Amino acid sequence: MIAEKKKAFNAFAAKKGLRSTRQREVILDIFLSTHEHLSIEELYLKVRASNPGIGQATVYRTLKLFVEAGLARELTLSDGHTRYEHQMAGEHHDHLICLNCNAIIEFEDETIERLQKEIAERHGFKLVTHKMQLCGICPSCRKAAIEKVS
Repeated sequence: MIAEKKKAFNAFAAKKGLRSTRQREVILDIFLSTHEHLSIEELYLKVRASNPGIGQATVYRTLKLFVEAGLARELTLSDGHTRYEHQMAGEHHDHLICLNCNAIIEFEDETIERLQKEIAERHGFKLVTHKMQLCGICPSCRKAAIEKVS
């Protein structure tokens, strides 16, 4: 799967007339090796740990290319911070996001997907893509709030 994503990015870069660089390759390898929802700063710190010569601006620009190429998706949390996760065409999941600690839980639900398609069709839309983020308070934060009151 990682090899497919790397191939897809290289094809995207070539189509845009961008030359292949070792820095982009390193950033892509590190990004694809994570299973987290990373901020640009978090990705930069991971890159810098093994490649101190790669600057934050390079990581920022490269991550934006990943989004443009369809390899990464942006999630804007309630605190205004943006996180990134990797994806490929055809892959899809939705998110539960804690408004207190910003924990992110991924989920898939066929019923929700079916209903979204039905709603789009009912309104004459051809559904191309969508993002669902359900925001609330996670069990850990709810438990901590109860313990604080007790």
